[in-house]
Amino acid sequence: MYYGGDYNPEQWPEPVWDDDIRLMRAAGVNLVSLGVFAWARIQRAEGEFDFGWLDRILAKLHAGGIGVNLATATASPPPWASRAYPEILPKDASGATYWHGSRQAYAPTSPVYRRLAAELTGAVAERYASHPAVVMWHVNNEYGCHLHADYSDNAAVAFRAWLRGRYDDIEALNEAWGTAFWSQRYGDFEEVVPPRLAPYSLNPSGLLDFKRFTSDAMLELYRMEKSIIRAAGGTQPVTTNFMGAFEPIDYRSWAADLDLVADDSYPDPADPASFREAAFTRDLMRSLKPGIPWVLMEQAPDAVNWRASNAPKAPGQMAALSVQAVARGADGVMFFQWRQSRSGSEKFHSAMVPHAGTGTRTWKEIVELGRDLAAFPRLSATVDAPVALIYDWHNRWAVENSDHPVRFDYLEVVRQWHAAIHRQHVTVDIRHPGDDLSGYAVVVAPQLYLLTDASAANVAAYVAGGGTLLLSAFSDVVDEHDRFAAGGFTTRLGTTLGLRVRDFGALPIDGTHDTATVTVSLEGASVKGRLFAEELDLADATVIGDFRDGRLQGRPAFTSRKSGSGRAYYLATVPDEEGMRAVTARIFAGTGVRPAVEHLPQHVEAVVRDGHLFVVNHSERPFTPSSPFGRRIEAASEAGDTIAAYGWRVFGPPATS
Repeated sequence: MYYGGDYNPEQWPEPVWDDDIRLMRAAGVNLVSLGVFAWARIQRAEGEFDFGWLDRILAKLHAGGIGVNLATATASPPPWASRAYPEILPKDASGATYWHGSRQAYAPTSPVYRRLAAELTGAVAERYASHPAVVMWHVNNEYGCHLHADYSDNAAVAFRAWLRGRYDDIEALNEAWGTAFWSQRYGDFEEVVPPRLAPYSLNPSGLLDFKRFTSDAMLELYRMEKSIIRAAGGTQPVTTNFMGAFEPIDYRSWAADLDLVADDSYPDPADPASFREAAFTRDLMRSLKPGIPWVLMEQAPDAVNWRASNAPKAPGQMAALSVQAVARGADGVMFFQWRQSRSGSEKFHSAMVPHAGTGTRTWKEIVELGRDLAAFPRLSATVDAPVALIYDWHNRWAVENSDHPVRFDYLEVVRQWHAAIHRQHVTVDIRHPGDDLSGYAVVVAPQLYLLTDASAANVAAYVAGGGTLLLSAFSDVVDEHDRFAAGGFTTRLGTTLGLRVRDFGALPIDGTHDTATVTVSLEGASVKGRLFAEELDLADATVIGDFRDGRLQGRPAFTSRKSGSGRAYYLATVPDEEGMRAVTARIFAGTGVRPAVEHLPQHVEAVVRDGHLFVVNHSERPFTPSSPFGRRIEAASEAGDTIAAYGWRVFGPPATS
């Protein structure tokens, strides 16, 4: 189990380093990320490298038994680089330049930036590829975190090259983008520019492709640096740090290039439901590389510094969120950062060693967690998840374009479905509609607006093969280019569902708040729907719920159809979270999906990993299990039958006779 955090010794005089290593050993630290933002320290000017300090700290860490996740340091070019080569600087959609003085001030497609980054990566990798302290490589850092997209001339040149590779000739692009509309037809790829500031709505197909290009351009950078490390003889695992369901980067398309997935996660401790959002992120990371453990690369030991109000974590909350990550497939728990910075933008961000020192609660909890994690049994990455929840970056990009029947936050809706299932103590994997879904009892697919023919066929085959699908409103609407298919809506999955959507029936909203809802019957109960009240034309679907009010009163709202040996459900609205719970509970009851543990309070979660049951209390209310679940306790936050506030237990496999 990896345990440690980002270590920035370049911020401190060398006499502090020995104290750092002494404290790391006391805390049980066995891995640190080193050099993430050290470009200016490693290379003070072009062609001038200073590795003496890095040699010394690597030697000290290795002597102390602490492994290193060595960064390529390319995440933040130093001022000398942009002074010498201003063309590396990125621009926003209006043409304004992002200058140095912060971080990530580089255009990902700049040939000069790529040359400088390659030279730095090569120098670092050649020197340390076989160093015994280096056990992992950390490429760049949080790609796209602050610079979501670049609109510079560098980006324009690279975007055109990407489009040529995708479409081959300009008429194919015109067809895909529908440029006959508004006289947008292009005569040559050279006429295409990034979606810069414009008088009104931009072409949605062009916006979608620019999102794809931006993600791919950053992936090219990662691949470049990884290939340099391998060419230098580095055989250690190579990764970079993801950021949950980060919108600008399609992590699914990146996952194959990472030897292990790493994630940075900062749920708000002031939000009592933030542990559910954290659970969604952990499930997403695990699902990107099934069967391979992932690493929680960054989290805050206590408060962060970048919210309007930065609440501290409650006693035990840091450990509870850490154990939650392990339960959901992580083999590493790490932090930003080791020692709290004295200056700079993050000086108020908490650290494993706070400004106030080792007499603090934070330090004591860091030591306790290190001790507890060291005692954990070795676990495979297998987590019991009978349900798949569909999340697709390309669908998100298309859904969140403008000019739709109603605007909504796709990720928020997906998270609400996850939270509704999480409240039932059922674990889910987060999958793509094109993934192998055959092992899941139920697949829940919210707002699957953009659907390729291949993904549609895959989903239909899943149902025909015995799976149970729940599809909700505004699904199967457009193809991969954000174009309507010939024949209207629900053209690919209509046969499986036994219906076609005639009209979306958008419900009013005020800004981001729903102002109109509809009521849907559900076996004597009722569910509130929002955003949509779709008008359906039924073929051979069975109505199991209708609209009780509104303009579609009495019309079908919730349907079911047997398809092959499986069943497909369709819900013609978006329920609130309680409605999501009711709908999924009904479907789970009919498919044999059961919670990991019955009758747990809402604030307690239970997950089974590799046969071991993790039970975590995410509130200030103690909890006493009604039974020991037929298992022995293998690890615990403290002794006793009661699981204290933010306490946890790990139980071994079920007892056998």
